[in-house]
Amino acid sequence: MRLVHSTTLCLIEFGEADIPPYAILSHRWGKDEISFQDMSCPNADRKAGYQKIKDFCRTAAEDGFEYVWVDTCCIDKTNSSELSEAINSMYRWYKDSEVCYAYLSDVDSGEDPHAPDSSFSRSRWFSRGWTLQELIAPSIVMFYGSGWKEIGTNSSLRDVIEAVTGIHAAAFLGDHKDLRYFSIAQRMSWAANRKTTRTEDLAYCLLGLFDISMPMLYGEGEGAFIRLQEEIIKVSDDPTIFAWRSNSVWDWNGGLLARSPSCFRNSRSIVRSDDSNTPSFALTNKGLRIQLPLYEFDK
Repeated sequence: MRLVHSTTLCLIEFGEADIPPYAILSHRWGKDEISFQDMSCPNADRKAGYQKIKDFCRTAAEDGFEYVWVDTCCIDKTNSSELSEAINSMYRWYKDSEVCYAYLSDVDSGEDPHAPDSSFSRSRWFSRGWTLQELIAPSIVMFYGSGWKEIGTNSSLRDVIEAVTGIHAAAFLGDHKDLRYFSIAQRMSWAANRKTTRTEDLAYCLLGLFDISMPMLYGEGEGAFIRLQEEIIKVSDDPTIFAWRSNSVWDWNGGLLARSPSCFRNSRSIVRSDDSNTPSFALTNKGLRIQLPLYEFDK
């Protein structure tokens, strides 16, 4: 794992057993972000993204953190195997961080975040796919607005976050969150209104929420989300994975698996049954094998 030294801004690589305490950044990507290659370039400070890293490092250093992690520059995205490993490890890296600093550049730091229609509640940070796991995985999330002025924490802003995201606070607060308490349909619904630049990332950004690892195949499009559901079925017998509705008749692919998280938009209230007799099911080379009860309804 590569980390940035918060005072020298040098990249340092650590083995799994030697990773020191670190702070981690959550943000929306903008123009001229700093890449892994840029960090060794003498003119890197001319790019707009460099100032964001400097401000993050300064803030973290003031809070006593010697090392930080930033997704733009700590991953060599030209190395496909490293990128795949990083995406599969991302949830764990956010979970293992001491604190996550969420920088919301479109939020007025002087405004009351609890006010109706506040810039905090309207921030585009809440609409991005990758920031979902960055909200849920860390124990502590500290929110900063424009100018790197603190807005609050995931704890102090829990009511606003719940209202904006539709996610119960039990999913994003505390050290011992167990997402298995929430049905697959509920977890999928959290991403229903989120967007990613690449279609495949709508699946890849959800890997940690379901404790799934799978290879990255950019170019497969919606096939990535189908693969994610197939991997979930291999390790879970939660039938709510089938509790989705196509966005339109023309959008239905004719199968039992959804095309995107948006199909779970109305599944937020679907909970998993506590019935220990819930039948198991599996995907075979001929399709889905499942036993379900048959009920007769009066017309």
